[in-house]
Amino acid sequence: MESFIGAVETIVNTVNDVLWGYILMYALIGIGVFFTIYLGAPQFIRFGPACRQVFGRLYKGHKPKGSDDNKSISSFQALAVAISAQVGTGNVAGVATAIMAGGPGAIFWMWLSAMFGMATIFSEAILAQHYREDVKGQFIGGPAFYISKGLKNIIGHGSANFLAYFFSVAIIIALGFIGCMVQSNSIASSINSAFGFEPLYVGLIIALFAGLIFIGGIRRIATFAQLVVPFMAILYILCAIIILFEFSDHIVPTIQYIFEGAFNPQAIGGGALGVTIKEAIRFGVARGLFSNEAGMGSTPHAHATALVLHPVLQGFVAFFGVFFDTIIICTATALIILLTGSHELGLSGALVTQQAFATAFGDIGPAIIAICLTFFAFTTVVGWYYFGESNIRFLFKQKNIAIHIYRIIVLVFIVLGSAGKVDLVWNLSDMFNGIMVIPNLIALILLRKEIKDILKHYDESRQDGPPSYEYPEMNR
Repeated sequence: MESFIGAVETIVNTVNDVLWGYILMYALIGIGVFFTIYLGAPQFIRFGPACRQVFGRLYKGHKPKGSDDNKSISSFQALAVAISAQVGTGNVAGVATAIMAGGPGAIFWMWLSAMFGMATIFSEAILAQHYREDVKGQFIGGPAFYISKGLKNIIGHGSANFLAYFFSVAIIIALGFIGCMVQSNSIASSINSAFGFEPLYVGLIIALFAGLIFIGGIRRIATFAQLVVPFMAILYILCAIIILFEFSDHIVPTIQYIFEGAFNPQAIGGGALGVTIKEAIRFGVARGLFSNEAGMGSTPHAHATALVLHPVLQGFVAFFGVFFDTIIICTATALIILLTGSHELGLSGALVTQQAFATAFGDIGPAIIAICLTFFAFTTVVGWYYFGESNIRFLFKQKNIAIHIYRIIVLVFIVLGSAGKVDLVWNLSDMFNGIMVIPNLIALILLRKEIKDILKHYDESRQDGPPSYEYPEMNR
């Protein structure tokens, strides 16, 4: 049995090295650069309107013509659901891994990848809104929907359906099953380390609370995310601000440290650690994209349900989510690690960030990071569950029995994940994450003209007042 598991691990690791080390890292950053140029740098030129769309209408939705408030959620709620999935253990452990493997310079490349990724997720959200469907009084959408409908006239009905089904199965496995499992493991491990609670019991409690949220559908998930995401973000950012004040004398040198490490790792000791510019770029870009999920096809499921006057408005909200995840939360983690020097102690993963909190806050530091990790990982479980459910609905045409079975399997995986070591499962999650990206990127490239036309329509429609948009027929 051990030899079989070892063989599977070897295959999975080899696939991941090729997928994430070569193909997807360059494909994702390349797509981001392309859409930044092709769409006129919307993440920079239109950042002001994006902030107004997010903060000017925090808990309000705008009602498109002919729509029903019960079918969808507000723009801010959709952002909260998306961020609940984006801000997870990757913001704590992933940033630490990037620094340990790629040096401090990896953070610069993480920032750069996020800036380009904002254009990618802007495009995803526009397509998700445009191709969403009205199914039994509820809006639903995502890559499977825009792949199957948007590509049928380009690559043929059969090929479009194949790519859509392929994406759906991959995301259900990657996020709905395996993803929820590893997030549960992160919660149970951090609580066990900080407070000594039995991991299995923690897993049962997680499953109980998650189940209560799942059965309420997108509206309960959105309400939960709307309330919890701002709280967890404020808590973590306040901790970062306290640490910044505590180590304020080192902030400027640390920023310089990041930029020097990005272009000349040897100047800050990178040569001794074996870190090159290539490694700084690789780990910074890979961890950044894995954290903010730009181009991966996950968050469009949330943005498809938002109640907005025009798809472009939700595109603004979507790219602000990447900015918040990477430029704010990931940067906070990076500064916490570098200012406290925890990256120099030979630790790995979340232990690096945990040590940083212990350095800054003393004995209560591990408890604080455990609480933050619990919020981060639990909200990710909720968000990823919904992304999987959207694809169950796509595959099984809204059959309730399929949704009930899916919920039960997710809850079982949550409990199983809390109870044991899941190194192989983490790697499997990475592999299926990588696989599901491919059909999404194909669709983005092939539908590029449609994205640009929708953006042009937005600019033209708002000249005479608030933008308006006639959504295509949404009934299945």
